[in-house]
Amino acid sequence: MVSLLTLPSTNHVWPSSSSQLGLYRHGPFRRSISFVVRSAHLPSTSAPPCEDRSGRRELLALGVTVAPWLFLSQQAATFAAETKKGFLPVTDKKDGYTFVYPFGWQEVVVEGQDKVFKDVIEPLESVSVNIIPTAKQDIRDFGPPQEVGETLIRKVLASPTQKTKLIEASEHDVEGKAYYTFEFLAQAPNYTRHALTTVCIGNGRFYTVTTGANERRWDKMKERLKTVVDSFQIFNV
Repeated sequence: MVSLLTLPSTNHVWPSSSSQLGLYRHGPFRRSISFVVRSAHLPSTSAPPCEDRSGRRELLALGVTVAPWLFLSQQAATFAAETKKGFLPVTDKKDGYTFVYPFGWQEVVVEGQDKVFKDVIEPLESVSVNIIPTAKQDIRDFGPPQEVGETLIRKVLASPTQKTKLIEASEHDVEGKAYYTFEFLAQAPNYTRHALTTVCIGNGRFYTVTTGANERRWDKMKERLKTVVDSFQIFNV
């Protein structure tokens, strides 16, 4: 079994991109996602392109010029069409991931995070995505979900002053890719955050998405937060 590297405590901020990785896995969306196409020139006399899954053939028949790179993998794109009511989609074509977050949350910039969205009234309600390089190919190389979750929560996802408790650790595959998901508590002197984290490896990167809420609001928010982590999925770039 590969031992986990000792990572500095970051209180939700991961090591810099130059850091080497050693941890995690579980995961996201259970549905295949079709492609998004931006066409070049569509003659005004022609009807809109057929939205058949044959995609490219239909567009070419209508005289539409389509660059090959616009046909993303099946994991990438018409995510917006599949988004649940009350959520907004995010698709990062450069880094190769997609997820949804609750409508009304605002994007903020946090050093060390790739993307962060949060509720402006309830600051503990947020979702953050972090990416760091890794030479590993599979999250399972770092051990079982329980072991990885305990190490990740203690070393990375909570500050050294917080008391942590892993509630549940699980694993699932999406299109052959392994993901780990953890539910945990991080207790500070004046609040307790109830959180969910999903991690996986792909594209030579270690992906982490974390969401959560104040424990007092967990019962109200848990289904929405579970939708966020369940929606997280990576695709090849």
